[in-house]
Amino acid sequence: MSRRNVLITGAGSGIGRALAMQADRHGHRVILVGRREESLARTAVDLRDALVLPADVTTAQGRAAIVAGVCETGLDILIHNAGTVPSGTLEAMSDDDIAALLALNVAAPLALTRDLLAPLTASRGQVVMVGSVFGEIAFPYFAAYSASKFALRGMADALRRELAPRGIAVTHLAPRGTRTDAAQGFDALVRPMAMTLDDPEAVAARAWRAIVARRPSQVPASRERLFIALQRLRPALIDRALIRLARDPAVVAAARPEISRP
Repeated sequence: MSRRNVLITGAGSGIGRALAMQADRHGHRVILVGRREESLARTAVDLRDALVLPADVTTAQGRAAIVAGVCETGLDILIHNAGTVPSGTLEAMSDDDIAALLALNVAAPLALTRDLLAPLTASRGQVVMVGSVFGEIAFPYFAAYSASKFALRGMADALRRELAPRGIAVTHLAPRGTRTDAAQGFDALVRPMAMTLDDPEAVAARAWRAIVARRPSQVPASRERLFIALQRLRPALIDRALIRLARDPAVVAAARPEISRP
């Protein structure tokens, strides 16, 4: 893959920062997008060719600023990485919590892809959705997050078919839990649910292999791949295992900390 202009949302930390570092190693120019300019600047310091573009992807004004920036550079690869990872019981989520989650995890990628179709069509480019294993297997105490990542996977499938005539590829990535700042949203559930968390650098390196090959999708090369297959072929087995997990007292205490208070 020759030099490309790569735009990454949520590029100030975690998987986004690691994806930017990998893009730099591939020789690409990186357009760093996020709400916090200081975080983006810290990422940019370690890159050879980077444009810092502070913007809120959930607003029309923020997306307009991104489009204006891309007009100056062109765009070959759009990576939707920004997202939030809430956890806990459904009744603990307010209307505002649900709206904010869907605005960032679902509406923003859809709207920003729409807004950047012209430069992507011109370059016969690529759209990359950073999803999650929880968008393949819905987990208890992650109902809203799983819903958003299932939506992102459906979006990727639909856009892959819709945009193929324009020469635009769409790649959906489904990493498992990763050690990032966003993981603080479910930190209490990591141990009782026996989660394995990957390093962002390892996730990004695997992701770029799929991006370079313009693959339609990528799932972890781990036990989760088996669980995803079982979810599709024998969903009742996954139901039993996750219902048992949802009843585990340690998991319940982590998801509903108020029950352990005197």
